[in-house]
Amino acid sequence: MDIRSLGFRTDLRLLEMTGSEIEDRGTHLVVRTPANPTYFWGNFILLKQLPVPGGEREVIGAFHTEFPTAEHVSIGVDGTEDLTEAVQPFVDAGLEVESGVVLTTGSLVAPRPVADEVVVRPLESDDDWERRARLSHALWSRMDEATFMTYARRKNDQERGLVARGLGRRYAAFVGDELVSTAGIFVTHAGIARYQSVETHPDHRRQGLAAAVVHAAGKHALAAYGIEVLVIAADHDGDAIRIYRSLGFTDAERHLTMERREGAWA
Repeated sequence: MDIRSLGFRTDLRLLEMTGSEIEDRGTHLVVRTPANPTYFWGNFILLKQLPVPGGEREVIGAFHTEFPTAEHVSIGVDGTEDLTEAVQPFVDAGLEVESGVVLTTGSLVAPRPVADEVVVRPLESDDDWERRARLSHALWSRMDEATFMTYARRKNDQERGLVARGLGRRYAAFVGDELVSTAGIFVTHAGIARYQSVETHPDHRRQGLAAAVVHAAGKHALAAYGIEVLVIAADHDGDAIRIYRSLGFTDAERHLTMERREGAWA
C-alpha cells in the first residue's frame, strides 16, 4: 500500500525501526507492536481510504478480529485532506475523531528565552528516562500507575534503542531535578526527521518550555543528521500548533485518526 500521508509514512517508519510488524492487506495495513500491546498507535489499522457508506462497522469489526484482546480501537485513514465531515459514521459508531495537522520546516525560528533556572538538555541516564515516563503518567493520572508505567517504560525502551543507533535524541527541560517538558526527534528517511511525544507538565505550561525543547531537538537533528525536513503533528485547534508555527513550521497536510478507549484506558 502506497502511503500518501507524510505523517503516517514517518510514523510507520519509526514503528518499523523499533520492531513493530506491518502487514499489507491491500485495502489497509495492520500494524502490531508485540512488545507494547497497550500502545494505541503501535497497534492499529490504517485504511487506504474511507469505506463506502455503511462500511464503518465492518472496519471496526476487522480491528477487533485483528486485535481480539485489545482494550482500544485505533483506526487511521491515509490521505492529506481534511476528512472530518466524511467520518461522521464512525463517530456515530462510537469512535472519537482527532483531526490533526502535519507541519514541516527546513529551518527554525529561535523561541523566547526560558527562565534562568531551566536547563534544556538530552536525556542520558536511566533516571532521566524514568522521569520522562513519570511525566507521561502525570498527563494520564486517571490511569493506575502500574499499568501506565509498564506502557511508558516500554515506549522508553523503543526510543532508547533508536538513540543507541544514532538515529535521534530526546530533549527535556528540567527545573532542578524535575523533568517538566520533553520532545523527541528521530530520523525516518534520508533528509527527514520526525518529532515524537511533545509533553509538558500542566503546572509548567505557558512558560516557553515546549518551544524550547522542540527547538533544541530540531537544531540537533538539522546539525547532526543532515536533515532537510523536520516533521511534527498537532491538533488543528490546540495550543501546540501555535507554538510550532511560531518556530517556523508551516502546515503541510491534514491527518486523521479515530479511536475508542475501553477498559482501564477509558
